[in-house]
Amino acid sequence: MQNQPTKIIPEEELVARLRAQDPSAVSVLYDMYSPTLFGVILQIVKEEDTAEDVLQEAFVKIWGSFQSYDSSKGRLFTWMINVCRNLAIDKIRSKQYRVSQNTRDIPASPRAIYGSVGFKPEHIGIREVTERLNPEQKQIIDLMYFEGMTQSEIAEEFNIPLGTVKTRARSAIKTLGKLFKGRE
Repeated sequence: MQNQPTKIIPEEELVARLRAQDPSAVSVLYDMYSPTLFGVILQIVKEEDTAEDVLQEAFVKIWGSFQSYDSSKGRLFTWMINVCRNLAIDKIRSKQYRVSQNTRDIPASPRAIYGSVGFKPEHIGIREVTERLNPEQKQIIDLMYFEGMTQSEIAEEFNIPLGTVKTRARSAIKTLGKLFKGRE
């Protein structure tokens, strides 16, 4: 059996049914407004899973607090957008959300980030400039910026003191700055 699309009804009738706490009115409300409300929420929270959660929370709140809706102050849709917007803002301000954003998995290397969009250092001339560094500096820059290794990982993998890696990186960056400014 296929799901029948819910009939769209005039706003005044929908409001009356919601005030009478007609459970079938929630289905109509959801079918009429959820795609647009989801889009509003997604613009704020930026993640589909989170937006879905906020949308569900919004419909529970709309149903539970519908008696506070005052049609003389605005349309139903406007009131629902404000409910959704406020819940989405509350979500991104919540400590739990901020912690989850800070602990997301981070790709292991810049290639994981830029590879998918076709970033290639050759396109903007970085490779040519790094070729002008001395071999030790070039190795550090290649490993740090093109392979995504940390200074500690470089020191450990190549058995170089961390201080040496840092000094070479700093020196290479100064040299690159001069090369990009055309002073060498």
